[in-house]
Amino acid sequence: MGEIVNVVVAFAVIVFIFRWLTKSTAADTLGFRPKHVTQDMVDTIHNMFPDIPPDNIRFDLLRTGSVELSSNKILERGFLDPPPPAYYTLYPRNANPEAAARPGQAGGATSSAVGKAPNQSLIDRYNLHDRVAQSESILEQDIGGKAVWEDSSEKRETSLKERKAQMILAARQRMLAQQSAS
Repeated sequence: MGEIVNVVVAFAVIVFIFRWLTKSTAADTLGFRPKHVTQDMVDTIHNMFPDIPPDNIRFDLLRTGSVELSSNKILERGFLDPPPPAYYTLYPRNANPEAAARPGQAGGATSSAVGKAPNQSLIDRYNLHDRVAQSESILEQDIGGKAVWEDSSEKRETSLKERKAQMILAARQRMLAQQSAS
């Protein structure tokens, strides 16, 4: 009776070892050990290079694990390699990638590009409503002007914000002029 128990235990151990050795993992399927990739990493690269497909970006990030390395590869080569067919068994495509990629970003978003409304105008974004009425007095030659290096970072930031506001208002004037001409 004791020998039968030993044989059964030995058989069970052999079966578990065989299953452990032959189990398929992501590393076996892809040919490398995938790094941790978040949707923010994919979105960051996709915002910089919108012509690169998100699947190519995710596959390269799984290899490198670094936004910087993947961005440098795009800048050097101009493209990212497409993922192999095995990639799609582990990471299937979504029918609606925009909805699936941003399920709960409205509350916890830290990036200003992610949190803004899609149809928000520059006038709304930079709070220029009070200056729109005064924009008729801005001359085309003053737009952008030559920047003066200020002493403190606060003054430089204020100067940059003012130049941005002037450029936005001037672009609005040009657009309104084109619309009225046509």
